[in-house]
Amino acid sequence: MSNPDPNKTAAMPAMPGFDPNRTIVTPIAPGSLTGTGSTDPNRTVAMTAAVIPAGISAEITSSRDATMANGPAREQFLLEIHGHSGDPGLPGISENAPRTPLNLCLVLDRSGSMEGAPLEYAKAACNYVIDFLGPNDVLSIVTFEEYVQVLMPPQRMTNREAVKAGVRGLTVGNTTNLYEAISSGISQIMSAADPTRATRIVVLSDGDPTAGIKDFHSLVNLAGEAKQKGVTMTFLGFGPDYNEELLAAMAKKCGGNYAYIPRPELIPEVFRLEVDKLLGVIAMNVKLDLKLARWVQLKAATGLAQPPSGNEFQIQLADLERGELIQTVFDLEFTNHPLGHYRVMSGRLSYQDVGTGSMITTDLDFVMEFTADAARYGVPPNAKVRQVANVATASKVMEKTMMGLRTGQFSTTQALDELQKTQALLLTDGRIQEAQEVTLAMRALQTGDSGTAQKTLMGTVVNLDQGKSKPNP
Repeated sequence: MSNPDPNKTAAMPAMPGFDPNRTIVTPIAPGSLTGTGSTDPNRTVAMTAAVIPAGISAEITSSRDATMANGPAREQFLLEIHGHSGDPGLPGISENAPRTPLNLCLVLDRSGSMEGAPLEYAKAACNYVIDFLGPNDVLSIVTFEEYVQVLMPPQRMTNREAVKAGVRGLTVGNTTNLYEAISSGISQIMSAADPTRATRIVVLSDGDPTAGIKDFHSLVNLAGEAKQKGVTMTFLGFGPDYNEELLAAMAKKCGGNYAYIPRPELIPEVFRLEVDKLLGVIAMNVKLDLKLARWVQLKAATGLAQPPSGNEFQIQLADLERGELIQTVFDLEFTNHPLGHYRVMSGRLSYQDVGTGSMITTDLDFVMEFTADAARYGVPPNAKVRQVANVATASKVMEKTMMGLRTGQFSTTQALDELQKTQALLLTDGRIQEAQEVTLAMRALQTGDSGTAQKTLMGTVVNLDQGKSKPNP
């Protein structure tokens, strides 16, 4: 007898030692998109399949084994995408570790406010990159003030001294034309596009846009357009005067990184850390295309600014590095769902495998059992799912705290109290780096430096919104 509802599934068989809340997406041969041992595309089994040439796997964990049928219910699903580390050594340093080739563009602010030590340290950072890159890497350099200059179009590092001579000759100019500079950087990257290279634009700026197109939405949309072209950007804000809201919004829009550099002597080190991260990129243009089943509504999801208006939506994720984890929480509401096992959301994970240059896709199923047994749907939610969901909302709390400080709705004491709670949550989750950033922000607030506090917290907000972390050992 045929199944009239394509989302209704067969009950999963009991397996000794198996966690019914957890679905592991396991590797199979490249090119396959179907579940192991299952010929019925509407039937979900405990173990489903994924293509993982880049060492990527995914796990889906539900907040409960079962939820209430025929009445209002709400559950969460945690999707974890792992970039497996392989060799334990550092990318590009360990003898056996794989090394991702780069297509890198540096976009450097040389407006008048960069005069002196900031520009000299920016030059030192460029020289570090020039010395580090190998013959299979491609580098381009764009500088900007009121006018934009392509100091070096995309090329491999065959004549380092000539490139360094060009960097040494850089001098400061006048105003800050950020929009045109980024547009030029995108053009340089696209002219050397290669799916087997990790692609990134690194933007260093110390001020607000003061020339060319300056409005917030146009600049953020430009970052979104870059992401659509497969280009990710990192934004490094230097000093006290740049617009952290703008740079952070652009970083989130294109799935890139953001960092605050308080002192000029730190510029080379931040560049070094960014290049080290790029060397471990194994998947680019990572995205989720998802579809809600009937009787299901999405209330919130990591990386999604607001719930979709229809039942289909897309979430663009950050590039995935070796040894990294991306966690996305979906908050689903079921108004009046019938009894049985049902697929409540289906989706497809796709990404560009840097090792092969090919686009990989794999199907994902989110399944829930609906029951009338109160003893089953009344159990406490999965502790891990709840913890990750709480961490995901921490970025919203920090943004609210920063807004409260700017508008005077929060006193310093109130802000410190909220940040202390967030710090404790991050420590509980093992997110040491983010907890340290909150500590630095709290110290700045205690000395009356709210500007430094907000610029520091923005980095934490961007990271939490992307759901990125390094798994605990």
